[in-house]
Amino acid sequence: MKQSRFVSDYVIPLWEPPAIAVAGGASYPVRNIYCVGRNYAEHAREMGTDPEREPPFFFMKSASCAVSSGSRIQYPSRTNNLHHEVELVCAVGASGSDISVADAPEHIFGYAVGVDLTRRDLQQNMKEKGRPWEIGKCFTQAAPVGEIQPSWNIGHPREGKISLSVNGTVRQEGNLKDMIWSVDEVIAELSTYYKLEVGDLIFTGTPAGVGPLTSGDDVDCSVAGLEALQFTVS
Repeated sequence: MKQSRFVSDYVIPLWEPPAIAVAGGASYPVRNIYCVGRNYAEHAREMGTDPEREPPFFFMKSASCAVSSGSRIQYPSRTNNLHHEVELVCAVGASGSDISVADAPEHIFGYAVGVDLTRRDLQQNMKEKGRPWEIGKCFTQAAPVGEIQPSWNIGHPREGKISLSVNGTVRQEGNLKDMIWSVDEVIAELSTYYKLEVGDLIFTGTPAGVGPLTSGDDVDCSVAGLEALQFTVS
């Protein structure tokens, strides 16, 4: 009998799953990254849209976009307009579909500070042509995420300051309570489209003040009660 050349059940070596640090020393493996668009009224206005409370819409980033605090972010290719968008990130801790608003907190493992990095020029170009704009949102290192604080340590933050500074100058500042759709409502709506799984990260929207980053910029982000997120653009 001819012997197989394969030494495992996989034809190529398995890679390490993307993972984010958790307070206390462990790591949280990342499965999917979901993002909600235009979830703060002032940000909706600065993007030229009406902030009426219409149903939230979602887009995704690859799990491989996730990088930890302290990373050096390589300025991405094919763009001249890389933007920052600071967000509260939820880490899913229990799977579920059609989750009710009231039950949403039971599905959250913890929270972190994240940044939705965006190739704004590519995104805008795709919008104008009526094409999917994933290319503006999903690229290497496009989702820096800080240390995750488990909910049993901090509860479920629904208000508190969120901010981002570039080279010591505040660019974005807001309050979690100003979300158009609350964290729990976002989870409930998202779970009608996808079964949420342990390992999923949910970016919950950004306040006003998004703007460009350039090589050499030092970025500091914070949400009240969470570990700060820092990274450098190189």
